Amino acid sequence: MATSDPRRLLGIYLSDHLAGAAGGVALARRIARTHSGSGDAERLARLAQDIAADRGAALSIVRSLGLPVRGYKSVAVWAAEKAARRKFNGRLRDRSPLSDLVELEALRLAVEGKAAGWRTLLAIADRETDLDARALRMLLDRAEAQAAVLEELRVKAVDEVFGGRDVHAVTDASE
Repeated sequence: MATSDPRRLLGIYLSDHLAGAAGGVALARRIARTHSGSGDAERLARLAQDIAADRGAALSIVRSLGLPVRGYKSVAVWAAEKAARRKFNGRLRDRSPLSDLVELEALRLAVEGKAAGWRTLLAIADRETDLDARALRMLLDRAEAQAAVLEELRVKAVDEVFGGRDVHAVTDASE
């Protein structure tokens, strides 16, 4: 395996995360819009704002490291997120009852990926002096809190769609 330049690889890695974040921001905003007027509207609007702020933090990190921002990747992921809305859901004009569940799961996966990215940056913060470990820990804590909110909303969506129960309650009861 050929040795590669770690800075170049870091630039590619962060560009990929920025691209994913663009899709995550678009999805979070769409979920918040879809639920405006619901009991979860305020939480979802705040979540979308936080996810957008996290993308801004990632962009600031890339710039502080003097790495190139590959905007074409973000545009491609943003376009893919828009195209994903056109999926076949068994309905011609309205949202499927599964839409909320699938969207919450997708956003949860995106937030988990973001948290992994913050952990990766923390792991190299001692070598990259422009990385602020304290700020990265705060971003990681926020991502973990976002994942917890999304999990709570996902469990609620499962119940609404399938009449299911929280898998943790089912697991706890069977032990």
